[in-house]
Amino acid sequence: MSEKIIILDFGSQYTQLIARRVRELNVYCEIHPFNNLPEFDNSVKGVIFSGSPYSVRQEDAPQIDFKSIQEKFPLLGVCYGAQYIAQNSNGEVLPSEIREYGRANLQFVDQENDLLKGIPTQSQVWMSHGDTIKEVPANFKIIASTDKVRVAAYQVEGTNTYGIQFHPEVTHSTDGQVLLKNFVINICGCTQDWTADAFVDTTVSELKEQLGNDHVIMALSGGVDSTVAAVLLHHAIGDKLHCFFVDHGLLRKDEYEQVLASYQNMGLNIKGVNAKDLFYSRLAGVSEPEQKRKIIGASFIDVFDEAAKEIQKELPEGVEAKWLGQGTIYPDIIESISVKGPSATIKSHHNVGGLPDYMKLKVIEPLKTLFKDEVRRVGKSLEVDPAILGRHPFPGPGLAIRILGDITEEKVRILQEADDIYIRNLKESGWYDKVWQAGTIFLPVQSVGVMGDERTYEHVVALRAVGSLDGMTADWIHLPYDLLAKISNEIINHVKGINRVVYDISSKPPATIEWE
Repeated sequence: MSEKIIILDFGSQYTQLIARRVRELNVYCEIHPFNNLPEFDNSVKGVIFSGSPYSVRQEDAPQIDFKSIQEKFPLLGVCYGAQYIAQNSNGEVLPSEIREYGRANLQFVDQENDLLKGIPTQSQVWMSHGDTIKEVPANFKIIASTDKVRVAAYQVEGTNTYGIQFHPEVTHSTDGQVLLKNFVINICGCTQDWTADAFVDTTVSELKEQLGNDHVIMALSGGVDSTVAAVLLHHAIGDKLHCFFVDHGLLRKDEYEQVLASYQNMGLNIKGVNAKDLFYSRLAGVSEPEQKRKIIGASFIDVFDEAAKEIQKELPEGVEAKWLGQGTIYPDIIESISVKGPSATIKSHHNVGGLPDYMKLKVIEPLKTLFKDEVRRVGKSLEVDPAILGRHPFPGPGLAIRILGDITEEKVRILQEADDIYIRNLKESGWYDKVWQAGTIFLPVQSVGVMGDERTYEHVVALRAVGSLDGMTADWIHLPYDLLAKISNEIINHVKGINRVVYDISSKPPATIEWE
């Protein structure tokens, strides 16, 4: 990597957003916990300190030797980062008289300052802090203020060290990207050459060097991440990549055949594995969500192991597959090394990371530095089928966690039919691409209805559609009533076993996107 910005994470909910904004400038950046510093080599052009849920005045607040960083690199402190630099340079940080949260406007802007060029007076910014910088040291120059916050931004004179009390990374800060561009491009001197095409060229070259003549085994899911990772590997090693696609009986209607066909059209060396009976038999009678996930994860490993042995038999004598390809993306990596430590509630199905030791496969993850939207851009650069790139996220356990309660083939059939009608109508109406994720949920209740002249007692399904950038937060989509009515009528009229359709209008948080 020729150049990069390092973002040191003090635990802010917005840290990933800073990285996304920097990458939108076609500049590569990495997030590292403040207490697990990376190597600051010649490729580092600048450093950003994130915000934090802590107060700099707390005894257990995150601590860092910022002066050694400040001496070598341009440094931008955001919120906690700005307060920390001020406090540890003999300034004074005190509790705010009122908690400063939400929109504010810059009443004073030093437009001659390199950080604030192009940012007008009255520019809207987003505040989120309980402390405020009351006094700055003599060598700190105040370069922006709001009506309530005198030190909204500062520069340490004679240095490229800056602090801002607001969050430029959120869209509520209307000129936030101008400020980040000023820092990253003008102050740090980054060249904006980190593009999807450049990523493909660099990654394929690195994969060729790393893998040489080794063979790689990879299970594909039909989703964006695993597909793009497989195509990158295919560009690097061709038919030495061995893929398979497992039908666990919990895919959407006709998905197995459609995805397999699209992979073969892309030239991937892939086989389909029908493992429905194994998964159905092991899931029989199991209702608890986490138990379902664990059964699916364990069963998948068994299927993977068997498929890997079959692939091994076909290789020339003395040649063995040494690598496991995975579609891990950057948020997965950040989650596992975050300031707060690995999440205690990572869902059991997220990775095939639990492969047993006896398989002795080394892991190769071509997308581990990318966010989801960047994966799509790389896929477009690789000319991956737009139908795959545009697919909504789909959970690893598939319909198992969209059927509340135990799994039966009949419930799967009913849900597949209802979901097919839902998704088809979203596509035909032009709503599919406006929605981040949509799905149908089979509820463990039956309700009374009337069909014809007969009283019925049949199943209920819930429709879910959300908008999101990355799945961390999500809002329900306001689908038109006439579209919902059409979908509901079609499901009830055509799917035997359903007599009621409801629409989920919960946002995340507090509700999750999936129901289980």
